Amino acid sequence: MTEAEIEGLGRDGWFMREAFGPAAATATVAQARVGAYHASRVSSDAGSGSASRSDRTQWVAVDDPDLGALHEGFEALRVEVNEGAWLGLTRFDVQLAHYASGGSGYAPHLDAARGRPGRRLTAVSFLNPVWQATDGGRLKLHLEHPVEIDPRLGHLVVFLSERVTHEVLPTFAARFAATAWYYAD
Repeated sequence: MTEAEIEGLGRDGWFMREAFGPAAATATVAQARVGAYHASRVSSDAGSGSASRSDRTQWVAVDDPDLGALHEGFEALRVEVNEGAWLGLTRFDVQLAHYASGGSGYAPHLDAARGRPGRRLTAVSFLNPVWQATDGGRLKLHLEHPVEIDPRLGHLVVFLSERVTHEVLPTFAARFAATAWYYAD
């Protein structure tokens, strides 16, 4: 982790990288598997049980032969964050998400309930090779000064799961992402 990333995570609860190595290969697999995604549910670990979402998802197994590089990338991030920010992250789950065109999105929510053990850190890798402003689908972080991030291929957004409320704004083109949720057991 860079000093700026460590400071951003500590001060603001998030940071972004413009390049996440396995994104391009993952994008190909994510798009090819679109027929295998399932209707989403709000996790019992999430802090907002009534959050409205319209994406379709697929959990990624650790031994998935097509997505080994994705797991390796998220594992390398876990090690980096533990060394740089001392969060004591021990494991993570990975999920692919697909938002169809036509205004699908995800209402503001937290990925973890405050004060409960569970998710500590969220990392989102965008998997959209071509994206235009008119496609919508930005990730909005509800901070003191809100931030909206275009879901461009390779961008990686990392934030504290119980601190950063976020949402996926209405999407007008097929939108794909891979999300890792990290735990400290």
